[in-house]
Amino acid sequence: MRKALAFAAVAAALLSGCATAPSGGAGLSGTRWTIMRIDGAAPVMPAKATMRFEEDRLGANVGCNGIGGDYRVEGNRLIAGPLMATRMFCEGPVWQQEEAVNALLSAAPELMRSGSTLRLVSGGHTLDLELAAN
Repeated sequence: MRKALAFAAVAAALLSGCATAPSGGAGLSGTRWTIMRIDGAAPVMPAKATMRFEEDRLGANVGCNGIGGDYRVEGNRLIAGPLMATRMFCEGPVWQQEEAVNALLSAAPELMRSGSTLRLVSGGHTLDLELAAN
């Protein structure tokens, strides 16, 4: 019985090293990303569509207002907030994309990172990002 328990403990420890869930800050600190797709559509203002992560703060811009706040990673979830945003008047598609990004970030999105790509999914929204060259 002891051998079986010891084997199970060793197996669990070895398998936990194979987990794909991000740990800590998921390596996001100090990175800058280009937003490639918001709910499957290209950003209306691609030159301004970015997201950046500092040690414990994130910032995003879709083309009109800036969004920012504290963040942490828990398991495979990005926990952001409270979030603040500038309040410039925006309308049309850029405003709709901004609202989608704000709703997504507020809903503890699931993080899926693969090399230089990052996908955030939650609250019926999806955000696809690509690591930007520094």
